[in-house]
Amino acid sequence: MARYIGPKCKLSRREGTDLFLKSFNSDYTEKCNFETVPGQHVNIRPQKSEYFNQLREKQKLRRIYGILEKQFRNYYKKAAIKKGATGELLLQLLETRLDNVVYRIGFGVTRAESRQLVSHKAIAVNGKTVNIASFNVSVGDIITVNKKAKNQERIKKSIAKKSEFVNWIKLDYKNLSGKIQSLPYRKDLDYEINENIIVELYSK
Repeated sequence: MARYIGPKCKLSRREGTDLFLKSFNSDYTEKCNFETVPGQHVNIRPQKSEYFNQLREKQKLRRIYGILEKQFRNYYKKAAIKKGATGELLLQLLETRLDNVVYRIGFGVTRAESRQLVSHKAIAVNGKTVNIASFNVSVGDIITVNKKAKNQERIKKSIAKKSEFVNWIKLDYKNLSGKIQSLPYRKDLDYEINENIIVELYSK
């Protein structure tokens, strides 16, 4: 399946919540009515079965991080074989993706822009350029902007707009870097998700 490139509002309306697909200071939430689904019958939401709720929750999480179904299933498989709560481990794997970490630091205003920075070789991990968005960072890793990219206006503007921060990354905007101090916990998330019913969906 190809990556979705259509209207961001349509995806958020489909899931009935903000998927953080637009920039920090965007008036997106005012323009996009999350109470109605996209399509002709905008005031009609389907009757919700258990499977429907599981599927929608999975789709919501997948779209927040901008990953394809096959990738998402692979993350679930990795989480399932680890020791611990599968749902929380799944969230941890998604949060420690390099493109998401770049977004959390504030180098990109959206995860999509952060993914682009990574693929364009603007980001380094421990001094070495990494252009794989799905690369998972570890505790102690230092993420920096490469020298050639430090003067990019979009990075400067993104940092200037950043207003929310996470405890598990130590920021150093003077040197355009962030250090992973710990793995992210469930409580660190800035969105509502029921990961347990996603696990139920894949456990069938």
